[in-house]
Amino acid sequence: MLGQLLLLSLLNFPFQTAANVDQLAWIAGCWEGRGPNRVYTEYWMKPEGGMMIGMGRTIKGGKAVDWEFMRIEARGTDIFYLAKPKENAGETPFKLIRSSAAEAVFENPEHDFPQRVIYRLAKSGNLEARIEGTTSDGKAKGIDFPMDRKKCQ
Repeated sequence: MLGQLLLLSLLNFPFQTAANVDQLAWIAGCWEGRGPNRVYTEYWMKPEGGMMIGMGRTIKGGKAVDWEFMRIEARGTDIFYLAKPKENAGETPFKLIRSSAAEAVFENPEHDFPQRVIYRLAKSGNLEARIEGTTSDGKAKGIDFPMDRKKCQ
C-alpha cells in the first residue's frame, strides 16, 4: 500500500532535472565568417562544468571594430546564453527556448535588439548564427552570420 502511494505521488509531481549544456557541444570550436570588407570570428570552448565560454571579434579594414564575450550556462532547469558586448557594461541573458541536435534558439523578449540569438549547424558542417527581433522603431530585423569551421590556434 505504501509503495502504491509513493508511486502515485511520484507520478503526480514532475521531476525537475538540471539543464545539460552538453547538448550544445556542436557549437564548440573556432568559426570564421566574411562579409563586405570584414572578418568575424567566434571561438567556443567545449562544455564543461555546466558552461561553455565563447568570444567573438569583428575586424574591418585591419582594425577590431567589435567584440563580445559570451557564455552558455545551466541555471537550474534552464540554459542561458549570456552576451557581454563591448558597448554595454552589463551582460544580457537569453533563455534557451528550443534546441535540437543542430539548432539552439535563445530568447529575451525584454531586450531592445536582438530578442533572439540562434545557432544552427548546417549539413555542410558550417555554423549559421543569426540575431533577430524588433528594432526600437518597430521594424522586424534579422542579421545572419554564416561561419566556416577553422583550426583553433
